[in-house]
Amino acid sequence: MAKSSGRPSKAEAALLGERILDGARAVFCERGVTNGSLDEIAARLGISKHTLYRRHANKEALLQAVVERDIGRFRQALCAASEAAAPAGPVEVIRQVALHYVEIGASRAYAGFYLSLCAEAVRSSPLRARLAQWSLATLEPLVAAVEAAMAAGRLRPGDPKRTAGILVDLLEGVNNRIRLGDDAAAAELPALFEERWAAFVSAMRAPP
Repeated sequence: MAKSSGRPSKAEAALLGERILDGARAVFCERGVTNGSLDEIAARLGISKHTLYRRHANKEALLQAVVERDIGRFRQALCAASEAAAPAGPVEVIRQVALHYVEIGASRAYAGFYLSLCAEAVRSSPLRARLAQWSLATLEPLVAAVEAAMAAGRLRPGDPKRTAGILVDLLEGVNNRIRLGDDAAAAELPALFEERWAAFVSAMRAPP
């Protein structure tokens, strides 16, 4: 029988990489980015600091990796919603992308980490700048859907980013109601979404 080299397989390395990002996300959510340390993350995961530092040179690099994974998952969900709704027309694409935005953003599992970043960004201009960049990247599928609807003459002409921002402001109201409500609040999500969606369409649809 061949002896093991002691090195993890590609699958084991990938699994460890996901564990590290999961653990870092949990620590950053509970302790904040400022107070969460690589030492604490390594201790919680039961791995050596050397293993952690070998993959992520510092806390900023680890935070970037955690956020990029979140952005990738969020964008993937919004892009999938856009593709699925495409046959129904550009306005329905916006509606489905917006609905998925709310369904993800209202979940406490997502919101806990995001809100902890926002709280620290209030006191950190570099983190605010990074958070703005991350938000733009996440919202690209929604901006693209708005731009397509404008090009088709279904929405008022204008800056797609600003128009998408108006919709996001309405949707964040739904998210906050769900995030900060009791366990039954999630049942209100469909009605809350439809109210804000109707307001957006009424304000932004192209005149006849």
